[in-house]
This record gives sequence, C-alpha cells and structure tokens, in this order.
Amino acid sequence: MTEARVADDHARRRESFESSRPFPLDAFQRRALDAIDRGQSVLVAAPTGSGKTVVAEYAIANALEDGGKAFYTTPLKALSNQKFGDLSREHGTRRVGLLTGDNSINGNAPVVVMTTEVLRNMIYARSSTLEDLRFVILDEVHYLQDPYRGAVWEEVIIHLPPDVRVVCLSATVSNAEEFAAWVETVRGETAAVIEERRPVRLEHLYMVGERSSDQVHLLPTFVERDGEARPNPEAARATGKLDPTPKRRASTRAVGGRRAGAGARAAGSGPRGASRSSRSSRSGACCRRSRSCSAAPGAIKRSSSACPAGSG
Repeated sequence: MTEARVADDHARRRESFESSRPFPLDAFQRRALDAIDRGQSVLVAAPTGSGKTVVAEYAIANALEDGGKAFYTTPLKALSNQKFGDLSREHGTRRVGLLTGDNSINGNAPVVVMTTEVLRNMIYARSSTLEDLRFVILDEVHYLQDPYRGAVWEEVIIHLPPDVRVVCLSATVSNAEEFAAWVETVRGETAAVIEERRPVRLEHLYMVGERSSDQVHLLPTFVERDGEARPNPEAARATGKLDPTPKRRASTRAVGGRRAGAGARAAGSGPRGASRSSRSSRSGACCRRSRSCSAAPGAIKRSSSACPAGSG
C-alpha cells in the first residue's frame, strides 16, 4: 500500500471515529490520536475524568479495522469487569472477552480485557492468544511504582512482541516525559501527551461524625476569603462538638461529569489526581526497580501523595 493510500485510510478511520463520538475531542485527545496514526506508542497523562479512555477506544478501533487484536489491561478485577461491560456495549459481546482470576469469558475474542498479571503470564507462556495482537492498553500504568506488583507492568512493557504498540493511561504519573522516554527505549517511538487542565471540578469536604449517633456531616474543607482558599473555621469548631474519631477524614468529591469515553471514572482522586510533567518532579525516590534494574531508570517517581491502591 502506497503512503498516499495509507494516509487516506488513516484519515477515513479518524473521521469515522471522531464522528461516532457524542462530543468534540479535546486537543490532548487529538494529539494522542495523531501519535497512533503515526505508528507510535503513546503515554497519556491527564486528570481523572478528562477522557483518556477515548485514546484506548481509538487504538481498539484501529486493531479491529486491521483484523487484529487489542488487549485492555487493568490492575483491578472490578475495573476489568467494568471495562468488559463498557467495551461489550461498544463492540458487541461476541467480539469482547474477559480474563481475570475469577472469570474466563470468550478469551479468544479480538478485544480482551484482563488484569495485567494475566497478560504477563501469557507472555512468559508464549500463548497463541498473542498472535495478531496490535495494541495493549495499560490502564493505571502508574502501578509500575507499586513495590509489590509494579514489576508486572515493567515486564509486560519490556517483553511484549516488538510489533505491539502500547497505550499507557494514568492520572497520577508525575514524571510523564521521563517515563515515556524510557518506554521509547524498549518499545520504539513513544509520544508523551500531557494534559494538566482538570475538566471535572473537585469539591473538598471534611467528614465528622456525631458522638451520640451514626450521623455524619460533610463540611467544606476550605472557604473563600479575599479571593483565597482558607481553612473552614466551622470545620475546626465542629471538632470540639462532634466526634473526633477516625470517622473524621478529608474527603474529595468529583462534581459534575464530562466526556470520558467508555467507562472513564468521574470520581476524582483528590489533589494527587493532577498530572505533572517531569520538569517539576525530578527530585525524590524513584521506583525501587530503578536502583536495581537498568531497564527502567526512574520509570515512575514515587510520591507520598499518590496511593496506587486507591486510584481506581
């Protein structure tokens, strides 16, 4: 196929995909889709609810158009089940499978949702299921920083067949450019697409419980004074009247919704949800494997404000 025909084919696919979305794409989504059209892998670092899943959907659509496969990996069974439902509604139950520790449904389908450990085991077993694989989506890729499970993500990125492209998605990876540069050393050309604007407004709340009942109260953590956010004095006074037990905690709630593709989560993950570029996060300890494995030097910076286990 000539370059002109390839370009025309990409333009046709792109137009068809964008017209099928019920909303216009944001600039960062278009940049990520451009990277896929150029044949690159891509890392999308954007806040929760901004629409990262749209990029995964485009990669899946391209794989199906080529007669190939796409795997969508997540760190959690519950999230895998959610994505399985979303993609089944998008592409039909006959074209989508699910592989987790609890479920094995249509595992030979062209689109399979699975926990990341399942894919790692497939790679080491040289499973025939990997044949015709075009894309692997690594949702919540910041799990690579997890001291117990992070090696799984690293092994998948390193050991996937060389012709498979990866689409990495995260709301909390702090050194996105550095991480994308490492992915490029093992997967080939990789684009880092970083979006710092948060489309889903977050409301910070303070939860306190009454001593004499199970009733709880949600109070704004901050109030506006002279154009600045200040600690809410009512919350401070409430601690003397209400129960200062572990019930009381800071809470962050996402308010409103936004175009988020199939199943993107609108519930915010607090202040840590904002993505930052590597220019502002060069200091601090990196993934523990970066000290012992040259494959991923500084792959993802560990942050006290980022809790991998709570980022679903």
